[in-house]
Parts: sequence; C-alpha cells; structure tokens
Amino acid sequence: MLRTHTCGELRPEHIGQTVTLCGWVQRTRDKGGILWVDLRDRYGLTQLALEEGVETAEVREQARQLGREFVLCVTGTVAERHSKNDKMPTGGIEIRVEKLDVLNPAKLPPFLIEDDTDGGDDLRMKYRYLDLRRNPVRQNLMLRHRVAQATRRFLDGQEFIEVETPVLIKSTPEGARDFVVPSRMNPGEFYALPQSPQTFKQLLMVSGFDRYFQIVKCFRDEDLRADRQPEFTQIDCEMSFVEQEDILNTFEGLVQYLFREVKNLEIGTLPRMTYQDAMRFYGNDKPDTRFEMKFTELNDVAKGHNFPVFEAAELVVGICATGAASYTRKQLDELTDYVKRPQIGATGLVYARVEADGSVKSSVDKFYDQKALQQWKAAFNAQPGDLLLVLAGPADKTRKALSELRLEMGQLLGLRDKDTFSALWVVDFPLLEYLEEEGRYFAMHHPFTSPKPEDMALLDNPDTIGQARANAYDMVINGVEVGGGSIRIHDRTVQARMFSLLGFSDEEAKAQFGFLLDAFEYGAPPHGGIAFGFDRLCSLFGGADSIRDFIAFPKNNSGRDVMIDSPSQISGAQLKELSIKTDVVTK
Repeated sequence: MLRTHTCGELRPEHIGQTVTLCGWVQRTRDKGGILWVDLRDRYGLTQLALEEGVETAEVREQARQLGREFVLCVTGTVAERHSKNDKMPTGGIEIRVEKLDVLNPAKLPPFLIEDDTDGGDDLRMKYRYLDLRRNPVRQNLMLRHRVAQATRRFLDGQEFIEVETPVLIKSTPEGARDFVVPSRMNPGEFYALPQSPQTFKQLLMVSGFDRYFQIVKCFRDEDLRADRQPEFTQIDCEMSFVEQEDILNTFEGLVQYLFREVKNLEIGTLPRMTYQDAMRFYGNDKPDTRFEMKFTELNDVAKGHNFPVFEAAELVVGICATGAASYTRKQLDELTDYVKRPQIGATGLVYARVEADGSVKSSVDKFYDQKALQQWKAAFNAQPGDLLLVLAGPADKTRKALSELRLEMGQLLGLRDKDTFSALWVVDFPLLEYLEEEGRYFAMHHPFTSPKPEDMALLDNPDTIGQARANAYDMVINGVEVGGGSIRIHDRTVQARMFSLLGFSDEEAKAQFGFLLDAFEYGAPPHGGIAFGFDRLCSLFGGADSIRDFIAFPKNNSGRDVMIDSPSQISGAQLKELSIKTDVVTK
C-alpha cells in the first residue's frame, strides 16, 4: 500500500507518528509564512501544514505549485493542530510534511468539487467521475452500499439464496417496451433485456429453490422522469409453499430491518389498506399517509341547491386543510390555477373557510345558505380556522385531481417531512383493467398474478370479470410505491385461462410463454414474491426526490449518458455482421 492511513482516520492519539497519506488536493491556503493543503480521499479530509523554518524550502515550493485535484502521496509527522476544527473528525491534528510526491497533476475541474458546487446537472453528468468525488454524491452511494449489504444479511438469515438470472432473454408483449439486442449468430432474431426476472424466478420455484432473491438490473424502454431510469435495480424475491400473509410478514420484516440498520429507526407494524379505500380516501393507490386530509364525498349535501357545476357532476368531493382558513385570495387563486393545469385536469376549485365563530364563508355563497354550509362543515368534521377545498366532475378524473391537490397542500403546509416515514401495505387490487381503446382486458400487475381464490368464479361470467381481485400487494412509503408483488398462478389451466382473458390465442400464449406453461406440468409449487425498487428505496432513505442521485452513472431525461455519449451509432461493419440495415424514420 502506498499509504499507511486514510485521510479520515487520524486523531490526537496518533500525534508523533510518522504517516503516509494519499489523496486529492481539495484546496490550498498560502499565508506566506505558512501554507496549508487540505488532502481528501473518500474517507475524509486531513490538513497538511508547511511552515517556513520547519519544513524544507524544497517541499514548501513543491506545495506552492499544487492545483486543485492534484493526486499526492505525502509523508510526515502527525502534530497537534493549533487552531482546531471541531466540525471535522480530523480537526484536532495536522500533518507536518517531510516528503511530497505528485502522483498525477490535474487540469482545473470544470466545476467546484465541493458540497455546494457551482456545476449544473448537465455539466456534472458530463463529468460524472468528478461529481462522484463530492461528499453528497459519495455518501449517497455509500448509503446504497449499506442498504444492499443489509438486504443480503437479512435475506441470508431467512434462508434465501441469491441466484443470477439471464440478461439476454425473450421479448414479451405485456408491460413497457423492451430493449432489444440483435443476435449475430441468429440473423434477424433478437434478445430482449429483462424488465424483471419474473418468469425465471417462477421457474426457480418449479426447480425447488424455495427461497430466492437477487439484487438485479432491470430494463424498460419508457419515457423518463425523476424516479425512472432505463436501467434500474430491484430487490427481487420469490418464495414457495406460502400464502399472501407469509409474504407480507417476511418482507415487512425486511423493511423494518433496513430502517433499523440504515436509519436507526423503528417503523413498527405496517397497516393494511385496500385498493378500494386508497382510491376512495386518497385518490391513488400509493397514498402518502404522513398526514390525514382524507377525501370527503359531498354528493348528499352539495347537490340539490341549483349550483350547475355540482348538479352536473358525477362526484363532488373535497379535503379539509387544517388551519389554512387564513389563506389569502391570491393563494386561493394560485390553488385554482394549480388544479386547472392540463396535467391535473380539474375545471375549477370551490373553497370554504370555517371562521373563528364557527360560521362558514364560501366562494359559492350565492347558492348555499349558512344552514347548507354547516352541513359541509359537519361532513368534514371541520373546526374554526380550517379551509375546505372542493372539486367536482367525473369520478375517476376528479379523484385524481384531488389527489394532486391534497399532495400540494401537504407540501405547502409542511406535512411531507422527508425525515418522517409512514409505511403501509395496499392490498386487494383489481385483477384486470379494461381499456376501451384496446377493446380488451389488461393485467393490473402482470399475467402471472393469481386471482383471490374466493374470486375465481367471477372470471367465468363476462359481467363479473372486472370485479375479480388480485392476490397482489404493494408496499407504499411516503406516497411512493417501493415494492409490489403477488401470489402467482401455479396451475397450467388457470394460467391458460388468464392468457385467454388477456386476449392471447393459444398459439400466441404457447409462442410467448410455452416454456412456463410446460414447466407447470412438472409439479409447480404454490409460490409468490415481491420486487422492491432498490434505487427508490435508497432515495427515500437519503431524502432525495430523484433516484439518479443514488446511481453511479445515471442517464439523463432523454435516456442518454452524456459522459460516454451513449447511445451512439455503430459502424457499417458491425451492422453487416448483425445482418441489419438501418432506415431511421423520424417522427
């Protein structure tokens, strides 16, 4: 080893020892008679001191030529620091330099390698290897490492075994778009990169590996946003001879363990919420339960008063923002503009204030007298000082818009603290959803999800197919779906029936999934599993909005790696080898 210690290791008990450190120059401070150099590695920062009359003139002159990010190897004696810095672990000591070797000079970086950098996102992504030297980014990856190691410890302790599954697989029609890879040895044919190891982990259950896990890369060719990347990582798990309750208990234990090990927090038992209640009270299937503000339906008290907007609406529904009656007209107009954004989709907003004397003042007083508004107040169980916000329109669209408004109000009122965690299970999802434009059913989760045993008969009647519930579950933390899974179909007949409901012909099902259907004929055990979004879990623990912050080399929102300039064209010779001719058609 070139070094005897790291730059974060030395303490006052090392004073008097001769040590060798290696690292990068963070900054230099030249005061004439004394020169200081801060040396950095991934473990921390150590101050080097070179004083006139103490260190040799040659070493001091070398130090004066140093620039930011020069790579050094320094030998010297640990000394007590005169002006101690209690904000850094090594702040009680400094190194009196005896020998200084420049292992590699460096160009001036295009942005400051500091916690608060002057580099924008695009610049830092282009020079990601420099961005990774910054403390916040490095700490994110260290947190990711800790989550991965804790996951492996817990699952190993539960007798799971880690099995790698293939990366070059077969393209399947359900879900997001596949990334495809041409095969040179099989001209005109393509592999797909896995969107998840779903079928392989089911085959492992057929193989008798009753507890499998993998921290695995997955790939989806979809439009990107802050919490999406074209390649992402899952904690992928499967168990045999289990029912839903066994899965929930096991992986509730995993998440409790991760919070304990990584965040030093006890999150307790996770409550359960049905999909139906999640949609009814929160307007989405991943409710943020750090705060209440549940939906209150007002059809019974709001209709019948000749207010045209409410009379024509399928649903009148609202939320009570505790203590927000002091909102100004300007703030209420901003909320109205917010819900009318195209991505939210509401046509307007009705509001009502509960005054200090208990009376209610609304934006629709023309249509509602005080007696009627007191019914609103009672429906919300509102108190003086509360603000009622009401939307109306088609049921599904209105719930979706109110869900966004609820989250916005939670943010504005400081109720979405990133250091507060509220986790729950959402269960009893619909098995299928019908898309009118496609004219057929689609799997709410995926085609291998088992129906609830008590709902199996509903699949035999065209009028009740949509009522069947899935034996599926999602884990939600702070309004983010961090994991989801289901009990799988393990019977070939039931699986074939599911493919039929999803519009597959027998020939299509056999072509796409014949290997799985065949495997089910050789004694498939009852099995189920779950997959956690590993990147999302890390970003949640780290208090970040974007999973990019926890990926070493992420893509931008266009799916590009601007550092290596990928994707890129390949040569004509490579295309010829692959028997491919390109004819790019721009949209």
